[in-house]
Amino acid sequence: MAETLAPPRILPSGDSAITVEFSSNIDDAANRRVLALDRTLASEAIPGVTETVPTYRSLLVHYDPSLLDFGALGEKLVALAKLTVPAATPTRHWRIPVAYGGEHGIDLEDVAKTLKSTPDDIVARHVAGDYRVAMIGFTPGWSYLSGLDHSLHMPRRQNPRLLTPAGTISIGGVQAGVQCLAGPSGWHLLGRTAVRTYQLHRDPTFLLEPGDRVTFSVVDAKTFAEQDRAAENGQIVAELMNS
Repeated sequence: MAETLAPPRILPSGDSAITVEFSSNIDDAANRRVLALDRTLASEAIPGVTETVPTYRSLLVHYDPSLLDFGALGEKLVALAKLTVPAATPTRHWRIPVAYGGEHGIDLEDVAKTLKSTPDDIVARHVAGDYRVAMIGFTPGWSYLSGLDHSLHMPRRQNPRLLTPAGTISIGGVQAGVQCLAGPSGWHLLGRTAVRTYQLHRDPTFLLEPGDRVTFSVVDAKTFAEQDRAAENGQIVAELMNS
């Protein structure tokens, strides 16, 4: 029941934003409360609230301080959080093709050695996972996934790379990720996908949304190249599953 849930912490974020914090840890239950409150604010708009940004464990609420008082808004958000019970809402399920190892996943061999396993076994464990998009951040379309198998948990790289390829599929700590744009990363690169989770002139611009389910499938390098050409032209090469 909603009344058994601990109230969130209300924290100031500058002079025009509030952080509604549900947990101090990466936690799926807390993330579901974040997304539930985000949906509530989208459907029951508060005049003066200009934007909401969901993260793993908190919701950042931007507001116009000339229209809203910090204290009053904080009380309103706490009240809404108490009334908002995470429900079993329908979710989309995406299956994302990945070319693992080799030039596409340059850390796969090292990950296997570190975990005292084989590259094929690491791929099998990664593909067997049922992931959930917890948040989008860092760069456009960068999708942080919860649900990584405990056997694949490992510290991030001691020396982050200044540049990693667009479409990288990686793991870091207790998380898995889908990286859309080329950029720096301290995660372990297992493979690449041709799927553009962000494409500026495509409709939809952002493919994945917080709360979506994600699973992965294995493709070879030739298929990756074919899918990459199709995706460059705006085709969505991820498969939207029925459940």
